[in-house]
Amino acid sequence: MKILCLSNGHGEDAIALRILRELQQHPHPPELAVFPLVGEGQAFAQLENARIIGPVQRMPSGGFIYMDGREFLRDVKGGLLQLTVAQFKAIRAWVRSQKKSGNQDGVILACGDIVPLLFAWLSGAPYAFVGTAKSEYYLRDEEGPLASQSSPWGWGSWSRSVYLPWERWLMTRKLCRAVFVRDTLTAETLEKLGIPAYNLGNPMMDGLEPENPASFYGPDAEFRERSRSLVITLLPGSRAPEAYANWQLIVEAVAGILSLFADRKLLFFGAISPELNLESLRPILEFFGWRQEGDTRTQRREGSILRLPVSSAQEIQKASPNLLLPLTFVQRNATMILTQQSFNDCLSEADLAVAMAGTATEQFVGLGKPAIAIPGNGPQFTPAFAEAQSRLLGPSLILVKHPAEVAGAVQSLLRDPDRLQLIAENGWRRLGQSGAAARIAECLIQRFGGESSNS
Repeated sequence: MKILCLSNGHGEDAIALRILRELQQHPHPPELAVFPLVGEGQAFAQLENARIIGPVQRMPSGGFIYMDGREFLRDVKGGLLQLTVAQFKAIRAWVRSQKKSGNQDGVILACGDIVPLLFAWLSGAPYAFVGTAKSEYYLRDEEGPLASQSSPWGWGSWSRSVYLPWERWLMTRKLCRAVFVRDTLTAETLEKLGIPAYNLGNPMMDGLEPENPASFYGPDAEFRERSRSLVITLLPGSRAPEAYANWQLIVEAVAGILSLFADRKLLFFGAISPELNLESLRPILEFFGWRQEGDTRTQRREGSILRLPVSSAQEIQKASPNLLLPLTFVQRNATMILTQQSFNDCLSEADLAVAMAGTATEQFVGLGKPAIAIPGNGPQFTPAFAEAQSRLLGPSLILVKHPAEVAGAVQSLLRDPDRLQLIAENGWRRLGQSGAAARIAECLIQRFGGESSNS
């Protein structure tokens, strides 16, 4: 079996990569090719023996043209239309080459939204679709339709699903063998509309196990829990320059938390994308009174590392000797650690998050934890995006209008254990359990393996 995977975005590339890696682990792995339709597909460099079959190009919008008409025009001026035509020709050429091989037809795995789905159908090859972006939770929950629907999701009231009629038409074609969706609610809705939908979980929740599992529990666990710091992870997003503007709003929110929780130890983990410059985050921290605790060499020598917030560097070093951090800042009763590594630990060790991100926010919520979001200026994390994300994640995402409101939202959460339990259950239900990529890969082998061997 030969598979060509189409994807259209950074997050979609990451999800596709997880599935393709699982396919390569199969006893009879398929031959893989990839085609990132948005960006340069750098994630696929991690995949052995999988070539990119056609032209790739980074566009000015970074893939967010559906959020802003101006971004679309910028991409058109940057060569979007010519690139799209060239990409479609490359896909058709790949399919023709598989048919000429005589005994095997190619299979298309479309990962993302309607663009790769449409290309898969136009290719003339059998295909499967991984719907990474859409969920019925944008329109309804288990209790029924949501009270109001704002753009871009308001049309769902007449389309019977978050997937529009033309998208569903592509999913019901004879060559479409499987549609993998994010959650049970979406799968059930599409099944009622005659679509071969599978709910095998959400691959974005795979691989989030902490690198250094908590080892502080012991006979004095209850005492440590009462005396430990409140741990808050900060997620400013991954794309510059937007992430730097988001960081300013987040640090402003942190200032409010410091004032409200002046009598409690606080630990903030800044989970910073490797694509960002840590030094660019320093000025806003210093403006709000944070000072760096020694230089990087001193921190490494003393073993100041990302770990659960216990009282001494020696305890931390014993628990997790491998997690060394580049930047640590202090202010009054609080410590802030900025790291471009140990993303999983930043998620797993936190009590809650202040988040202005896409996928990272969903992953945090999927671990059963609350996130507080502040709308930014975009191009990604706009008020419209934040409102849509709050629909997707339900009670797990608390949306505030201004950084000054974050501290009160934190206090309200901590005073309501029943609400925290509801948030945990909601996150697990909406995002699913880990292992989805392996389940999807196995289903692909079952759906297409025999078909290809008999062709």
